[in-house]
Amino acid sequence: MSKLVVLGSLNMDLVCTVKNMPKPGETLLGRDFSKIPGGKGANQVCAMARLGGQVSMIGAVGKDEFGTILKDSLKKDGANVDKVIEIDGVSTGVAMITVDDSGENSIVVVPGANYGIDEDIIENSMDIIKESSVAVTQLEVPLNVVEEFLVEAKKCNKYTILNPAPANVLSENIIKNIDLLTPNETELETITGIKIDSLEDVDKAAQHLLDMGVKEIIVTLGSKGCVYISKDTKKYYDAFKVDVVDTTAAGDSFTAAIAVGKIKGLSIDEAVEFATKVGALTVTKKGAQSSLPTMEEVNNFRR
Repeated sequence: MSKLVVLGSLNMDLVCTVKNMPKPGETLLGRDFSKIPGGKGANQVCAMARLGGQVSMIGAVGKDEFGTILKDSLKKDGANVDKVIEIDGVSTGVAMITVDDSGENSIVVVPGANYGIDEDIIENSMDIIKESSVAVTQLEVPLNVVEEFLVEAKKCNKYTILNPAPANVLSENIIKNIDLLTPNETELETITGIKIDSLEDVDKAAQHLLDMGVKEIIVTLGSKGCVYISKDTKKYYDAFKVDVVDTTAAGDSFTAAIAVGKIKGLSIDEAVEFATKVGALTVTKKGAQSSLPTMEEVNNFRR
């Protein structure tokens, strides 16, 4: 199987569960607390590895306990972390996550070492970029590094995927070097500046990005499923109904599964169904990497 490479963040998730989300100024008692490996980039790497992908990660941690735990966790799942550097003087990234009884979450991220990288990390990682077929990234590392990664990957004729989270305005040079963009509705609105209140608005915003150079777009719509849009195709896909426990990492696992589907040579219909199963399984468990399914679990999934 061809290889994947991911540029992205590594965070230690500090997770607290509550009955309801706190209101401004309100103090609540949480039910439990846990430390779970996370970070959008690391989540996608973990998901790809568990789904059978040969994946390498580019990123950074601090020289601390959290950094060691995060690297060891990815290695345990079979990922290559040789290009995850350790930076002196900064802490490993952390995410403070509150999850309520409905499974919805609220997240505050402190980037730490994730924002300590620059374009040099791409230059020093060209060997694994060149040997990979699909290059994936998100927006929890500096935008200039994301841009350099996408530019260099396209120079090497790699298939590029950007999961634009957390939402941010993108440069033209980023946009024109994206083969597949996987935003949710909020992220699509931020990127394009087009208010998203309906599926017609989704289509309008997607067409705007296609005109700017993006080749394909999959907009995730939560419990409503997703829509695939390219220059000559638009198709809606339903979500699978499951009992939601925690939505953390659902988007990460979906994008990761699409990338693995690409490596496996799946059609877009097959890749979306595969990714929808992965996303559905992810929300039935707590945490980020702790919720990501294996290939065996996906194969055993029933509607």
